[in-house]
Amino acid sequence: MDRFERHLRHSAFVKHPAGIHFCGREWRAAAIGHPPHLAARQDAMHDLPSHHDAAGTARASASVRTLVGIGLALAAYLAAAAAGLPQHGRDLLVQTQAASHESHDGKAPDDHEHADDHDAAAAHPAAGAAPPLFTVLPFVILLGVIAVLPLVPSLAHWWEHNSSKLLVASLLAGVTLAYYIFFHSHAVELHFPAHDVVAAAESGPSWPTVAAVLVNALFAEYVPFILLLFALYTITGGVRIEGDLEATPTVNAAFIGIGALAASFIGTTGAAMLLIRPLLETNKQRRHVVHTVVFFIFLVCNCGGCLLPIGDPPLFLGYLKGVDFLWTLSLWPMWLFVNTTVLAIYWIWDTLVAYPRESGRDTARDHTTARRLVISGLWPNALLMMGVIAAVALLDPSKPIPGTAWHPWIYLREVTLLSLVGLSLLLGSADVRRRNGFTYSAILEVAALFVGIFICMQPALALLNERGADLGISSPMGFFWVTGALSGVLDNAPTYLVFFKTAQINPTDGLEGIEAARLTAISLGAVFLGAMTYIGNGPNFMVKAIAEQSGVRMPSFFGYVMYSACILLPVFAVASFLFL
Repeated sequence: MDRFERHLRHSAFVKHPAGIHFCGREWRAAAIGHPPHLAARQDAMHDLPSHHDAAGTARASASVRTLVGIGLALAAYLAAAAAGLPQHGRDLLVQTQAASHESHDGKAPDDHEHADDHDAAAAHPAAGAAPPLFTVLPFVILLGVIAVLPLVPSLAHWWEHNSSKLLVASLLAGVTLAYYIFFHSHAVELHFPAHDVVAAAESGPSWPTVAAVLVNALFAEYVPFILLLFALYTITGGVRIEGDLEATPTVNAAFIGIGALAASFIGTTGAAMLLIRPLLETNKQRRHVVHTVVFFIFLVCNCGGCLLPIGDPPLFLGYLKGVDFLWTLSLWPMWLFVNTTVLAIYWIWDTLVAYPRESGRDTARDHTTARRLVISGLWPNALLMMGVIAAVALLDPSKPIPGTAWHPWIYLREVTLLSLVGLSLLLGSADVRRRNGFTYSAILEVAALFVGIFICMQPALALLNERGADLGISSPMGFFWVTGALSGVLDNAPTYLVFFKTAQINPTDGLEGIEAARLTAISLGAVFLGAMTYIGNGPNFMVKAIAEQSGVRMPSFFGYVMYSACILLPVFAVASFLFL
């Protein structure tokens, strides 16, 4: 954005967060019968004519850079494979698992309930004490910055840039890492490529300790997380559902309901990226759209994704820990209750409150401009989405590919996902992405913030891992609410893992009785209450960013929490009482 555009965007006469609106545009829109809000929304949904060529060139350049980056990553992986590194990592993981299983098989029956702890002790030495409580301060500050800076007028524009988000996230991550380098004198657990314990240096800076923390945060957690989101975001960005249905409460509810169902089968990110743009296009003539996007985040980005492990990252991590792929289908009663109840609340709200507030001119224009939906870009992206699902389900280095004894190499799944993204960019239609207004801005925002979140949350996760049993949680309802409460402010995937271990879940023995009830509670708490904040689940932030790019004034961090607290918490309370 050049200096002239920045001046226009922030002048006293031009006040719209979505883009550039000339001083006379709203006057001209009103003069010809188009409401000012509609002119603003349409400007945000479509590039200004004078900037079409520049936007197209920038988009093409971004795709070329992405393809070059993917090519370099693939080349690096091939070089690593030639040196045997991914194979060695896989072998370490398999050997560690075998040692753990042998230790478990040697346990006496009365020691079974403590098998997880004994296995860990037998397979490797114990980790040292967790960091002190004050070390969670950078994480708390990062969450506060995400919540507050968009509300500070003097800093809001600076915070819009992803480079600013990355700077703040990196600085706070640096504070966390500095603690581990200079002050943490205890051993830490290493989770990648196999479980181990890394001792702190006897004196001076403890580089092994901070290296283990970085490996845990980035290689074990962040890289798989962001690459899966990147693949779903980019491939679904090549599919366009085009049209403009009449934005009635029933049509909007149908959009959200279909998305909630699709979320379990193509992932919450895939469903969200596929449907958010046509939903915004359908509602572009309406003034009152914020609540529709909020409910979309509730259901499509979160609550809809609990029927299969590919639906949401926490369930995928449970699958990697040995939970049967189809076990999550047993969650369907609570899935059905929560999704239908929240969808009914949306329909009643939109029917009785929001839709009647629309002006007659807006609803008339919405009716006259309605046209049927047309889907484009299914080739090759529908096939590539199936490839993403297959890669996520099958290329787990901790498990052999079904029907074989072969364990995939470390990061083979992630390299496959990058390859599928490259094929989507090479073979898919550039025109479809242009008409989608596709950019990498939303996924870059998530990437910039979550690299800091994953590093800064390491002390919090270590504290929970050490003291989780001291919380006194034993009932399924307790696990549901504690897992859910932390999933709203931590990322729900690592939170799920902490309470998975706290509850001493051992899927290899079969999930029955109290163990199955606890896992049900942990799974639902992580998935459902990830909807409580923008940072509870990755797609939440991406949908917020896309909606704001389209001219929708989304609530602040705390404004969104007000929506979720008033709408979701009562529904979750009833659901937990009925089903847990």
